[in-house]
Amino acid sequence: MQAFMQSKLAHWVSVPLAIAALFGAGYWVKGNTLVNDAQATAPVAAQTITGPSAYITLPNFASIAASQGAAVVNISVTGTVKTSGIPGMDPNDPMYEFFRRFQPKQPQTEMPMSGMGSGFIVKPEGVILTNAHVVDKADEVIVRLTDKREFKAKVIGVDKLTDVAVLKIDGKDLPTVKIGSTKNSNVGDWVVAIGSPFGFDNTVTAGIISAKSRALPDEGYVPFLQTDVAINPGNSGGPLFNLNGEVVGINSQIYSRSGGYQGLSFAIPIDVAMGIEQQLLAKGKVSRGRLGVGVQSINQDLASSFGLKSNSGALVSNVEKNGPADKAGLEAGDVILKFNNQVIDSSSDLPPMVANLAPGSTVKMEVWRKKSLKTLSVRVDEMQTAKLAPVAVPESKQAKLGVSVRPLTSQEQAQIQLKQGLLVEEVGKGPAANAGIQPGDVILAVNGDQVSSVTQLHDKLSPNAKNIALLVMRGDNKIYVPIKIS
Repeated sequence: MQAFMQSKLAHWVSVPLAIAALFGAGYWVKGNTLVNDAQATAPVAAQTITGPSAYITLPNFASIAASQGAAVVNISVTGTVKTSGIPGMDPNDPMYEFFRRFQPKQPQTEMPMSGMGSGFIVKPEGVILTNAHVVDKADEVIVRLTDKREFKAKVIGVDKLTDVAVLKIDGKDLPTVKIGSTKNSNVGDWVVAIGSPFGFDNTVTAGIISAKSRALPDEGYVPFLQTDVAINPGNSGGPLFNLNGEVVGINSQIYSRSGGYQGLSFAIPIDVAMGIEQQLLAKGKVSRGRLGVGVQSINQDLASSFGLKSNSGALVSNVEKNGPADKAGLEAGDVILKFNNQVIDSSSDLPPMVANLAPGSTVKMEVWRKKSLKTLSVRVDEMQTAKLAPVAVPESKQAKLGVSVRPLTSQEQAQIQLKQGLLVEEVGKGPAANAGIQPGDVILAVNGDQVSSVTQLHDKLSPNAKNIALLVMRGDNKIYVPIKIS
């Protein structure tokens, strides 16, 4: 919540909207003159007006605000946080952080915390959806309705991986929102947000869906909706509506280089949120499927190395030993093209697909291995950890191969728990250096084929090879590094 609350805002209104408003009021532009309908119908000598009608119809959001606004609530939270504070200074003071940096280290003390957000009622008996970060670490949660009634809310459950929380207030026959589906939303569709930015209850802002299925850093289980709707501190947890007045998302966060609103807002798809709501209401926790793999995206160089015609799919860089994928026969170097009959366009598509499956489910995978298709059957386990394993994707600089390598010694094999591999001792000018290969890296495979000797590595670098993909172990991570040889 604190990270989000640091976001600032900035917004602009385009001139074409002002012109459209004039057209809608019955005015025309003739040359450099603004005239009304009566003037426009007068004869115009030697002029012909062609093109689309000057009357432009814009969406009317008033009906959505009137019919759905009562189900949108304001949420205020209070609590305490442990911090190394400055005696006698309010942590909310804009200069607090500046002075804290120059103070000697203070012992941690509990400081009062307060915050605000939005939410919306999904069941008439008082079930409310909001963001997990809105109510995180809160000792007390107060919900205020548009009719000024206030309720003390109980937090039924939170799911930090999707940033969804479910609250309950003691009410009956409360107004509720209409739930839609992200599947029926398209890029370019108008959307409307209602929330409490900076505490201003029931504020309505509008925009369009800019993109679907956006993957954000450390948010691997949510295919976000990107919009250009103005979202500010206090909007968190509020609903995003389509023109039918149906909720299609929960406004969650913004992206900004300056700290201010810059037209990049992100919402959790309502399909994801409602699935979380059902599990939290039924069990108080969320169960997710687990595959036990590390994956990375495929660029053009990697696609060429593996003989793929497109950049679609999830490249498997690591397979957890005795995990679900390992038991199913999946190997490092495989490219997962379909999972559970769903096409994978990017590696970011896979984590939410797996997570949405009930543990114990058995599904089919379509895999590209050594330039041929294979179908595997996998039984997913239950995810136990709370974090998505980090996936590091190096940037290929597309240059040319000059490395000094040697086989691992038995001691090195035991230390890093590998049976084979080539240790990179020196990196000179050439394709490996430009692709990011470093001394200390361990080369495990070339284009999916394991290598354990310098001869094997040399044989893989045929004179006709233009692109290769090295499976490299660096620290505890395994990643495919695309290298352009030509």
